[in-house]
Amino acid sequence: MSLLSRLNNDMKQAMKNKDKERLSVIRMVKASIQNESIKLGKSELSEDEDLTILSRELKQRKDSLQEFKSAGRDDLVEKLEMEIKIIQEYMPEQLSDEELKAIVLETIQETGASSKKEMGKVMSQVMPKVKGKADGSKINKLVQELLN
Repeated sequence: MSLLSRLNNDMKQAMKNKDKERLSVIRMVKASIQNESIKLGKSELSEDEDLTILSRELKQRKDSLQEFKSAGRDDLVEKLEMEIKIIQEYMPEQLSDEELKAIVLETIQETGASSKKEMGKVMSQVMPKVKGKADGSKINKLVQELLN
C-alpha cells in the first residue's frame, strides 16, 4: 500500500474517531506529499521520495521541539511531541545502534577514510544506505567518533 493511500485511509479513520490532532498531522503530511508531486511534475511519488518528505517533516518538528523546550513553551512542546509520534508511525523501523555502527564501519572501510577530514565522503555514502531509518545527527556523531 502506498503512503498516500495509507494516509487517506488513516485520515478517514481519524475523521470517524473525531481525532482532530491526528487528522491535522495527516493532512499536513499529505499536503507536503502533494506539493512535492506538483513541484516534481509527477502524479505519484516513489517510495524514496515519500520517505524524504516524511524525514523532512520529522526533522522540522524535532528542530522546533528543541526551540520550544529552550523557550519554556510546554504547551507547544506537548503538541509537537504528539505530532512527532504520529509521523514516526509512517516511517520505516529505525535501525538499532549496533546495526547503524556496522553500516558506518563498513562504509569507512569501503571509502578508506581515516580522519575527520574525510567525514563528508563517509556521510555521503552512509546516508543513502540508511535513508529514513536513522537520524542524521546520530549518524554524524557516530561517524565522528569512529574517525577519531
